[in-house]
Amino acid sequence: MFESMFDTPKITAQELRQLCQQGQRDFRWLDLQSIDLSESDLSGSDFTQAQLNDSNLSWANLGGIDLSAAVFSKAMLWRANLRQSKLVASRGDRSTLIRADLSSANCHQIDLQRADLRLAQLHLTDLTGANLAWANLSYANLTGANLTGANLSHTRLERAIVINVNWQDTIRCDRDRPAVDLSRSMPVMV
Repeated sequence: MFESMFDTPKITAQELRQLCQQGQRDFRWLDLQSIDLSESDLSGSDFTQAQLNDSNLSWANLGGIDLSAAVFSKAMLWRANLRQSKLVASRGDRSTLIRADLSSANCHQIDLQRADLRLAQLHLTDLTGANLAWANLSYANLTGANLTGANLSHTRLERAIVINVNWQDTIRCDRDRPAVDLSRSMPVMV
């Protein structure tokens, strides 16, 4: 859609929805900061390197979307569908992803520091090298997730479902203090 990230016009939510309805799916490098796209169907779109800080994407259908290297810090993604999406090296620190569905998403090297992922579906999600320090994953479903090399320092996993999770090389503590308490997580679903 645009030649480079220096051609990033700011468009409105209504204009973006109209472009989607017309079949447009290339929204790379767009400046969408503080935009309200709640309940929008943006599935299959390419938002590589887009700026979505402070945006509202609650209840949005973002299935199969590409948010690689995008920034969505402090964004609201409550109950967003991000199934099979690509969020490689994206930054969503301090975002709210309560009840979001990131099942089978590629979140390799994602920064979700201090994000709220309570009750999130992270079934078969690739979180290799992710930064989840200080994130809240209470009651999240991490069944089959890959957390190889992820930073889980001070991450809350209370009552999280952690069946068949790959914990290889995860950072789980900070200066010899327990950072992740798995005693209240559910290793087996009842």
